[in-house]
Amino acid sequence: MELGCKISPVTWLHGFYMLPHDAQIASSVAYQAGEIYGMDVASGAAVQALGVQEGDHVLDLCAAPGAKLCMLAGQLGNNGTLTGVDIARHRLAACRTMLQKYGLGNSCRLFVADGTCFDLLPITQRTGSKDIMPSTNETVSEVFGEWCSRKTRRQKKREGRLQKEGDKIELLFYGNGSGVVGLTKNQLLANCSMLQRNHSADHYDKVLVDAECTHDGSLKHICKYEQWGWETLERRLLDPERMASITKLQLQLLTNGFRLLKTGGTLVYSTCSLTYDQNEGVLDKFLNLHYNAELVEITECNRAGWPCEDGKLPHTLRFNPSRSRTSGLFIAKIHKCQ
Repeated sequence: MELGCKISPVTWLHGFYMLPHDAQIASSVAYQAGEIYGMDVASGAAVQALGVQEGDHVLDLCAAPGAKLCMLAGQLGNNGTLTGVDIARHRLAACRTMLQKYGLGNSCRLFVADGTCFDLLPITQRTGSKDIMPSTNETVSEVFGEWCSRKTRRQKKREGRLQKEGDKIELLFYGNGSGVVGLTKNQLLANCSMLQRNHSADHYDKVLVDAECTHDGSLKHICKYEQWGWETLERRLLDPERMASITKLQLQLLTNGFRLLKTGGTLVYSTCSLTYDQNEGVLDKFLNLHYNAELVEITECNRAGWPCEDGKLPHTLRFNPSRSRTSGLFIAKIHKCQ
């Protein structure tokens, strides 16, 4: 009643409610109290397709702006860990704000990094730091203490900057239950050696790659052309050079996400584009390069009756706005075989 509009539960995805597109939730008491947040229900379906279980170690390789990250954190409960990565610091800072606002950050780590080459594994019992000695150059002051949002900017900068093989990674946030507390920078970075030695059991159980795209399926994004000018549509969406660049990036993100996934694990690839090239086209190239990758059925779709259509590859799905009453979205679920 506070919003002044009709609110209806989404029958096919638990925990979601349907609002008019012009509803303003930011001024509501529930939003300000951290009890609700907004996201397109199709994006929620991509998270649901991943099938996160309590205790999983989950990687969100394109985490910003944070709604899907919050949903993942909520599904993890008090066990497992969640690692969020994004190349844009200001966008990842929005993720940090959301996690803190909704009290969901305890098991989370956020890294400002390039998702195409990020290679830090989750901190598990097997990969924990007990047997990794600190560098002789590291001091007690370089041990990660409990997270405090009131740390000085200088303290955050000193703790956050990580250096590995010439690549800068910034640890923007970590929860006190994420496994980071008590580690030194050397110990935190040591997990990448496990990746190099290909200990698949130490990799992530679940990986979400909601890849950068042209956003042509996003109604909210398309409406922005009213401001940008419709004459820019061809340059932003249809330019061959831009499309080639985007699909190359998408394939790199998908490939790295799969590299970080454990054998037997699950990866969901999604975009809010409806073009073949950014979806089935990228997947087709990826599957031809990875014999141990298998597209699998998204069972949640049939069980709950999602309002989506089949994609052009087996087991892939598309949310078409004209039918689903959501933004457009493509979803594929990949299993990593032996």
